[in-house]
Amino acid sequence: MSVETVVAWWERHQIPIYLTGLAVGAVIGVLLPESTAAAVEVAIYPVLGLLLYATFLQVPFAQITRSLRDGRFVTAALVLNFVLVPVLVAAAILPLGLERAVLFGVLLVLLTPCIDYVIVFCGLAGGDERRLLAISPLLMLAQIVVLPLFVLVAVGPDLVGAIEPGPFLDAFGLLIAAPLVLAWVTGRLRGRFRAVAVTERAATAAMVPLMTLTLAVVVTSQVPTLSGQLGAIVPVLPIYVGFLVVMAAVGIATARAFRFDVPATRALVFSGATRNSLVVLPLALALPPMFAVTPAVVIAQTLVELIGMVVFVRFLPRLIPQRAPAPTAPSGQATTTRRTDDREESP
Repeated sequence: MSVETVVAWWERHQIPIYLTGLAVGAVIGVLLPESTAAAVEVAIYPVLGLLLYATFLQVPFAQITRSLRDGRFVTAALVLNFVLVPVLVAAAILPLGLERAVLFGVLLVLLTPCIDYVIVFCGLAGGDERRLLAISPLLMLAQIVVLPLFVLVAVGPDLVGAIEPGPFLDAFGLLIAAPLVLAWVTGRLRGRFRAVAVTERAATAAMVPLMTLTLAVVVTSQVPTLSGQLGAIVPVLPIYVGFLVVMAAVGIATARAFRFDVPATRALVFSGATRNSLVVLPLALALPPMFAVTPAVVIAQTLVELIGMVVFVRFLPRLIPQRAPAPTAPSGQATTTRRTDDREESP
């Protein structure tokens, strides 16, 4: 069996493969001692960084710059993540009367848009991952500034000091900047060195196994933490599921208001639905003992979101389908059919 055949097979069956990775990770996490599972957590950033490196190899760098100049998409992403999401969270979650440590965990994760693996999932669903990659620095900086203000209003001033920019900057450097620079260097050298070209092709072909490994590692490392906090975690699971469902609808509505094409619409939905749980987890772990349950609340969102993203990859293209091409007019007749392809006109 050729390598091409194997790659084609796992690309056709990627959703069941991802679900298998989640299941295997959960089983291993249950069976492993807690100390061993904690050691597995160290592998999250390396495997995620490798996955993002493979993703960035497929993104034309000239188009990243062009995407960053897309003022409409930048505006839509900022409005969605820093206006609509906080309003929805305040309206739907603050009245629930959650215990303070649980509420802080929910706010910590739901008010911070994802800047890392969202790019991968967006690309798998046919979204415009270039736009998400281009705005990731802006989203990162905005959440560093805005998150303390949200916490100040929702929870109180005594917790604002627990929010440090360090984890955000570390995650951006390790998961975005470093893989991006490495992918750029690879692209520059592929024509000069055969080994570099072979490495690039291998990394691109390995996207499905890399994603599966990442899902398994994340779940394996986090399951033991969840097992001891089930009483606090169960009430927030419907919140996280509901957030994914509602943000799919809100993202689509926002994209329609901005009149985006299909790939941009899918990208905006992913940006609004995915959260920065792996980045804010160090913040939760650094809280005082009275907030011991907060990391588990954050981790629970990670697991719900990973399953949700697999579902999004499978069903979002059906929810936001490519528009059919305009019918061809009979020979000799002029056509007045309106253009309906899936790419918007250049601004």
